[in-house]
Amino acid sequence: MQLPRFAPVDTPDSLLVDAVSLANEMADAAAEISLSYFRKPMDVQNKAGDNLFDPVTLADKKVEQLIRSSVAARFPAHGFYGEEGDNTNHGQNHIWVVDPIDGTRAFITGMPAWGTLIALFDGEQVVLGLLDQPFLQERFIAYGGVSSLHNKQGVQKLSTRTTKDMSTAIMHCTTPDMFTDPKQLISFNRVAQEFAMTRYGGDCYGYALLAMGFIDAVVEADLQPYDIQALIPIVTSAGGVVTNWQGDSAVAGGAIVASANPALHEQLLRRLNQ
Repeated sequence: MQLPRFAPVDTPDSLLVDAVSLANEMADAAAEISLSYFRKPMDVQNKAGDNLFDPVTLADKKVEQLIRSSVAARFPAHGFYGEEGDNTNHGQNHIWVVDPIDGTRAFITGMPAWGTLIALFDGEQVVLGLLDQPFLQERFIAYGGVSSLHNKQGVQKLSTRTTKDMSTAIMHCTTPDMFTDPKQLISFNRVAQEFAMTRYGGDCYGYALLAMGFIDAVVEADLQPYDIQALIPIVTSAGGVVTNWQGDSAVAGGAIVASANPALHEQLLRRLNQ
């Protein structure tokens, strides 16, 4: 499902300040819920049909309900687009786009490569993006053109790498299984061989590694808006580029390319679309 498109609106500074405050409050409360389930026995439901597996846990549902209720209380005129519940867009100029636990497979297997994703979309762009990884006590947040990491050491402004050629770059992808389109899989396998190193796993955390300057690119497919929106400003405000495979806006999800800088991004798009 794609988010509805609206005419862009200016985000008042006061609104953004209040939104950032709320996003941090919701991330704090969500962390208490998710950590109470992480690395403990839990029931896992399968949302997919036969021969498929799309896991969801009670933690996913509780976190989304908490965030949904918090947004409704603080910003009743805003829409909400989440993974686990009904969406309330209905023409609002601002929509909160939320994945309560991105990387549920990692979550249920005890790997700390999951995170809570919170984004505020203004009809054209994401004006606020937050990724919280509470087990590692790391929070990535971007707004106003600045991307930063908040952890026990303090606040660090993020900056991507300057690698400009795929032959010396490191690429991440959650899994090649996400390329269900045979043509996309062929393209992905071709470019993966051209990187100096390709690593799998990571879900949303791969984009955090990109923003921190530890890897150079993330190439994925079959993403929903709630999988990618919060990550767009985290990467782009650190100097990176995030688009779909056609070089257009990534806000609707789909096949996504995130690169450390424009030169690498141009090369990667060209090779993917050959």
